[in-house]
Amino acid sequence: MHSDQGWHYKMQPYRAMFAQRGVAQSMSRKGNCFDNATIESFFGTLKAEYFHLSAPNSLDALEAGVHDYVRYYNHERIKLRLNGLSPVGYRLRNTA
Repeated sequence: MHSDQGWHYKMQPYRAMFAQRGVAQSMSRKGNCFDNATIESFFGTLKAEYFHLSAPNSLDALEAGVHDYVRYYNHERIKLRLNGLSPVGYRLRNTA
């Protein structure tokens, strides 16, 4: 589980919960917001394009919807910064 260095992420009960469940914790470097910039951008897009528009009514619906959205984001959603290709299409453009 990756987080910033907020006080609640450093609290022993919080860290113990992860240890009990076998989850490794990592934190971004102190004062370096760029560590999380890419994933924060993706989560903002996910919330704007999926969560706020569909409002899933159960955890199962949320899980299935996020799975479908991640597939859409990687395989179909085009990005101008990637020359109008999806991330997977951009990665594969020179392999054919």
